[in-house]
Amino acid sequence: MRIAYGVMGYGRGHAMRTLSVLPALCAEHEVTVFAGGDAYEVLAPRFATVRIPCIAYQYNQAGTHSIPKTVAHNFAPMRDLLFRGQGSALVEREFRSRGIELVISDSEAWTHRAAQRLKLPRLSFDHIGVIAYCKPHFPPDLWATGMRDAWGYRQLMGVPERILVSSFYKAEPAYPQVRIVGPMMRDEVLRARPREGDYLLAYFNKGDHQYLPQVDRALRLLDCKVIVYGTSLRGEDENLEFRAPSVAGFVADLAGCRAVLSTAGNQLIGEAIELGKPLLALPEQAFEQRLNAHLIERLGIGQRAELMRLTPSDVDRFLGSYDWYRSNLSGVARERYPGDGRAQAVQILLEDIEALRPRRRAACRSRRAQAVAVALPQGSRRSTTQPSPSRR
Repeated sequence: MRIAYGVMGYGRGHAMRTLSVLPALCAEHEVTVFAGGDAYEVLAPRFATVRIPCIAYQYNQAGTHSIPKTVAHNFAPMRDLLFRGQGSALVEREFRSRGIELVISDSEAWTHRAAQRLKLPRLSFDHIGVIAYCKPHFPPDLWATGMRDAWGYRQLMGVPERILVSSFYKAEPAYPQVRIVGPMMRDEVLRARPREGDYLLAYFNKGDHQYLPQVDRALRLLDCKVIVYGTSLRGEDENLEFRAPSVAGFVADLAGCRAVLSTAGNQLIGEAIELGKPLLALPEQAFEQRLNAHLIERLGIGQRAELMRLTPSDVDRFLGSYDWYRSNLSGVARERYPGDGRAQAVQILLEDIEALRPRRRAACRSRRAQAVAVALPQGSRRSTTQPSPSRR
């Protein structure tokens, strides 16, 4: 079956989740990836990938999301998406030329919209579905924001025929076609052998905006080594070591660290839990990350702090509860943790693809039958369900 796989390009988490299931899907089907931004850079060297527009947050000098800059930056792509501009036309043209029969989307709006217009069956596979397609489970201070974001996401993406949600915590589906699995573990993570090292691992998904002076100061005042990913800095400086992006290198450092300081993306949280690493979550302003940080504390596997106001005391308080977090990671939190969801996700995706395939073929047969009926002269048309008179 010819499948389009749309991947949201902001950050690397969407691409990492996609990488975990694409090889299995490609072994069974002809898959073309549609991605922009960071996801394109990750996926294009490995898979047939079409570059498409991408919506992304923009930052101010304080390292926070800038509403004016974000609106200005995304005005053109949103106009393209909503009013079928050049990017939308490109996606539809590629769908037609490649004979796309089904679309899988990881929070990617252009492929969702093109599938709706071309009446192609859709599969949604992401983490944000835990907000949009599951029953609300938001704390009081985030309730209004969560309900708003859930509504907005459904307006942008719709409600697909099948919905698969990957999450490090369990939630209750709000639609009958929703199924939930654990986070996607890459081969590198499953092969890793966790050990308790003497250093901390720090990761910032947009480090050049988020690695602020107060963050640098808090890390330098620690009496242990810190390996930092996500910035443009390189090399060792006092107790800090700044490293370049590397899938294998990052997983090795994650497996060997004592604990993780990071923005609160679902993918890294799942990998840290899998390897038994407590987390100090520094969420971005986005609702999903704020909810993830709340649930880290609720599970007792880490602490949340404000990225913009991080102090050495925050890190010291986190490390002071290290043993308790570690015990929860192997105890009650482990019982609530859904575990590696990759094998289950692949099985569900393949089953859903097969379930949607007959519907598409039946529609094609119906259209072909209608085209033949229109093409036949009026007197020669006959029922396609009855044998011709000469064969009775």
